[in-house]
Amino acid sequence: MIETAKKAKEAAFRIANIDSKLKNNVISSLCTELEKRKNEIISENSIDLEKGKKKNLSSAILDRLKLDDKRIAGMVEGLRQIIALEDPIGEVIEERKLRSGIFLKKVRVPIGVILMIFEARPNVTIDSFALCFKAGNSVILKGGSDALHSNRILAKIIQEVLAKNKLPEECCQLVESHEAIDELLKLNEHIDLVIPRGGERLIKFVVEKSMIPVIMHYKGICHTYVDKDADIKNAVEICYNAKCQRPGVCNAMETLLVHKDVAKSFLPKLAERMSSVELRGCERTRGIIKAKPATKEDWNTEYLDLILSIKIVDSVDDAISHINKYGSKHSDAIVTEDKRAQENFLKRVDSSSVFVNCSTRFNDGFEYGLGAEIGISTQKLHARGPMGLRELTTYKYLLLGHGEIRK
Repeated sequence: MIETAKKAKEAAFRIANIDSKLKNNVISSLCTELEKRKNEIISENSIDLEKGKKKNLSSAILDRLKLDDKRIAGMVEGLRQIIALEDPIGEVIEERKLRSGIFLKKVRVPIGVILMIFEARPNVTIDSFALCFKAGNSVILKGGSDALHSNRILAKIIQEVLAKNKLPEECCQLVESHEAIDELLKLNEHIDLVIPRGGERLIKFVVEKSMIPVIMHYKGICHTYVDKDADIKNAVEICYNAKCQRPGVCNAMETLLVHKDVAKSFLPKLAERMSSVELRGCERTRGIIKAKPATKEDWNTEYLDLILSIKIVDSVDDAISHINKYGSKHSDAIVTEDKRAQENFLKRVDSSSVFVNCSTRFNDGFEYGLGAEIGISTQKLHARGPMGLRELTTYKYLLLGHGEIRK
């Protein structure tokens, strides 16, 4: 692992300042190869899916694991968005003349070597490489064993594209051994940043073990609050999308909060729309619709499944208090036509993305126009929310003098 990290560091130095045209050519070539070899990719992915079914993996994990024509097309579209984005490297963030006469520039530069540790999401292999590469970084990938064959073929395609463009294959290295994680997390001399993507258990493990800075989110406990002045029809569809469009992802709604004044008109319509969802409600909720009793543990749970906890609240302030107490600072939404309630919610909910009259499912780098994303950060330093190119850079100061000395 030390040798792997050293090679990644050397590769990072080599690609730190290559021109944007070459970067875009490499990513464009990767698009071509993914489209050309999609049958090969799907075939390898099917091996992982069959093994996953035999291991009785949950439907949410199998959904994340699956690659098909549509998802490969989505990966390619994400890459094309990255190509269209301006290269951040070399951007002048700030410049001014100091009182000493020295001219100061603050410019954007690559972070260096990024270690990605992720579970059953093979698309992360492609997204991580393209974003890291365009931002001038090399990447070490440690994917989950459930996606082993998928990750292998994707990493192989990436390295072949790099070689054809006479760039070091060590810009993107796939590590397969689970035992490698412990060793890699100690190599702060060679690795500059760790980004784990997966369940809470994985992320806690990485944070506890790492000697390298980590960017992460522990959970995606996302809320939607339906206010007393909500458009009920819109609210039903927004909530249905937030919960059911793809329940196994981190920006899916897990808790629904409903104002007491609209609960009787709204909840029966929601229950009918969400007939396939297991509902767990507070006492007041269960007085209106059929639902299992919700416990305090439910407010702290990321289900990643077709399960929804529901609580009736007395005001927008109560909804905000609940979200700031139980939420994970990921994605939270309000549905209301009241401008004051909207502003109150937007200002006081302490989450990386806060939504008005739309689904939490939009918290996504692709949807934000960042191309793909390398993850969604719920912490506040140095990145927050979907992480795109700029979040994979740091900066340095350049000082240009004419013989000045400090007295």
